[in-house]
Amino acid sequence: MLIAEQWVLVTGGARGLGQSITRALAREGAGVVINYHHSDKAAAALAEELGPRAMALQADVTDTAAVHTLFAQAHERTGQPISSVVNNALVGFQFDGDARPQIGDIAWQRFNQQIEGAVKGALNTLQAALPGMRSQGFGRIVNVGTNLFQNPVVPYHDYTAAKAALLSLTRTAANDLGPHGITVNMVSGGLLRSTDASSATPEAVFELIASLTPLRRVTTPAEFADAVLFFLSPWSRAVTGQNLIVDGGLVKG
Repeated sequence: MLIAEQWVLVTGGARGLGQSITRALAREGAGVVINYHHSDKAAAALAEELGPRAMALQADVTDTAAVHTLFAQAHERTGQPISSVVNNALVGFQFDGDARPQIGDIAWQRFNQQIEGAVKGALNTLQAALPGMRSQGFGRIVNVGTNLFQNPVVPYHDYTAAKAALLSLTRTAANDLGPHGITVNMVSGGLLRSTDASSATPEAVFELIASLTPLRRVTTPAEFADAVLFFLSPWSRAVTGQNLIVDGGLVKG
C-alpha cells in the first residue's frame, strides 16, 4: 500500500518526535490517528490543523483494554483498519543529562516503567492491529528505538534496557508476522534537537555529540520522521526485522 492509502497510528503523536512523524505522514497524504495520553489540547489542535485525514484518540498505551478501544474507535470513524503503527510513545522519561539516576542508586521501578511503556505498549498496539492487518494481507509496524544501547554516551540505564528489549521484540515479531504480509522494523535515533524529552539536556552534550558525527550536527526530529516513512512505504517491502540507525553517522553498524 502507498502511504497515502494507509491509516497510520502514531502513539504519542501530538508532541515532540511524535508530532514530527505525524506531520510527515500527513504531508505524504496518509490518514493519521494521533494517539495521546494527557496531551488532549495539543492532539486536538494538531488534528484540526491537519484536516479530515487526521483524528486524535486518547489511550494509555500500557492499558490493553484502552488500546483495543482506540482501534475500534478508529475503525468506526474511518471504515477501514489501521494499516500501520508507529510505536513512539515515551512513558515518564526525560533526557536530563547529569540529573539522571546513577547505576548505584537507580530503582527497579524506573526500569519497570520503561519496559511497560516500550515493550508492553508496543505489544498492545501490535496485538490490537493484527486482525485488521491480517484482513488486508498488509501491515507495517515501526518501533522507535535508540542508539544508546550500542553507544551509551550518556548511560540512561532504564530507558536503554527497555529499548534493547523492544529491538528483540521487533525481530521476533518480524519472524512471526512475515507470512501475513506484515513487516516489523525499528528506527533508532540518538539525541534529537530538540524535543520535549530532550529539552533538559545540557548544551555541552549536544555539542559533544555533534562533534562526533560525520555530519557535525545533531539529527532533527523531522529528519528522523522521514526515515520512519521509508518503512511505511512500498520501497521497504522486502525489509523486516531491521534496525535503522538515524543519528548522523555517530553509530555505524
